[in-house]
Amino acid sequence: MPRPQETAVYTHGHHESVLRSHTWRTAANSAGYLLGALKPHMRVLDIGCGPGTITADLAALVPDGRVTGVDRAPEILDRARAVAAERGLTNIDFAVADVHALDYPDATFCVVHAHQVLQHVGDPVAALREMRRVTKPGGLVAVRDSDFGAMTWYPVSAGMDAWLDLYQRVARANGGEPDAGRRLKAWALAAGFTDITATSSTWTFTTPEERAWWSGLWADRTLASVYAERATAGGHATAEELRAVSTAWRNWGERPEGWFGVLHGEILCRKDV
Repeated sequence: MPRPQETAVYTHGHHESVLRSHTWRTAANSAGYLLGALKPHMRVLDIGCGPGTITADLAALVPDGRVTGVDRAPEILDRARAVAAERGLTNIDFAVADVHALDYPDATFCVVHAHQVLQHVGDPVAALREMRRVTKPGGLVAVRDSDFGAMTWYPVSAGMDAWLDLYQRVARANGGEPDAGRRLKAWALAAGFTDITATSSTWTFTTPEERAWWSGLWADRTLASVYAERATAGGHATAEELRAVSTAWRNWGERPEGWFGVLHGEILCRKDV
């Protein structure tokens, strides 16, 4: 079996159809499992912060502390800074960083958080070890990742089945693991954590507005994002096959009985004192 890459290629990129999803995310809909553990004074590191909507929410929840958002893509951090400025947050900063080699001393943060990150890295166990390193004794590493293989929808659609198969092949060819949610606890154990709380939660899309939004962003992403480029360049799909998948998404979104469930795995790992 080949040795995992230290890093992987980010499958989605930052096309508008991707940011449409990322900017929808909030601490409430994406980090609920963590919120009860936050205290006003805490210093928090948000890894893979993207456009910063969750990061800003976390900053508002630790008014006497500080939140640092980091991402590998410098260009997306301008969006994150704009979100923080619009909300008038002064206890927040942003920097470029790689989760495999964080530029912070040991035991710097009370909480290290990563949402939809480990599915895109080549060595998630090494990433968790690095997250643990910069966490204070007694502090928390909080991770949430979706699990593509556990996603489910109605009605049955051969085109949607083709989408899932294609996405998993492209993501794995890029060095990631799209079925990360179910693996988080195992990765945390391999990284040396012993105090782990593993949970799950879902996103559900079924109202007309939710179906239109969710199907539209995936239909567009399938045709006009970095993901689409990697699907064709890697020989995983032809342009015609991508158009068929995009059409299947739009057709599903128009079905009044349509329902889509996204399962997420979650872990709260407390660092030994």
